[in-house]
Amino acid sequence: MSELSTLARPYAEAVFRMAQGENDLAGWSARLQSLALVLADPQMGRLVADPSVPSERIATLIIEVAGPDLGERGGNFVKVLAENDRLSLLAEIGAQFEALKADAEGLLEATITSAQPLTQAQIDDLVAGLKARFNRDVNAQVAVDPELIGGAVIAIGDQVIDGSVKGRLQRMSFALQA
Repeated sequence: MSELSTLARPYAEAVFRMAQGENDLAGWSARLQSLALVLADPQMGRLVADPSVPSERIATLIIEVAGPDLGERGGNFVKVLAENDRLSLLAEIGAQFEALKADAEGLLEATITSAQPLTQAQIDDLVAGLKARFNRDVNAQVAVDPELIGGAVIAIGDQVIDGSVKGRLQRMSFALQA
């Protein structure tokens, strides 16, 4: 995973700088999401992985499938990725672009995973607490993982706040073994 992240980073940063220069972050976000959906198709994935298919042909096909909303710059981006055999990185490039976009917009992306489904009031309280702690707006995605037993785990970028029962039991176990 870290290799994909490392390979995708320069492309994500280049697209982000270009999108910022064009004042079109939302447009590029939509283009990258559209391209990721095209490449998520299993048949397209097999085609991209097939070394006998020329990269120009793959790029042309992706551009045709993505449609006119891709635009000239989007098409050129696809061609560059195809020429460098980096089409498989599109989902990661899109994810990194979204992180750069959120950072530029002063928005934190948070994933709240709880043991039980949360009410909207609980989610709002957690988001308000995160806003106060990080002094930024927070966009929260909520998931449920019964293996946590109780409590919640909040992931923001590379920071994790583990308030789960499972996490507490693991920390106690490590402390007792030390």
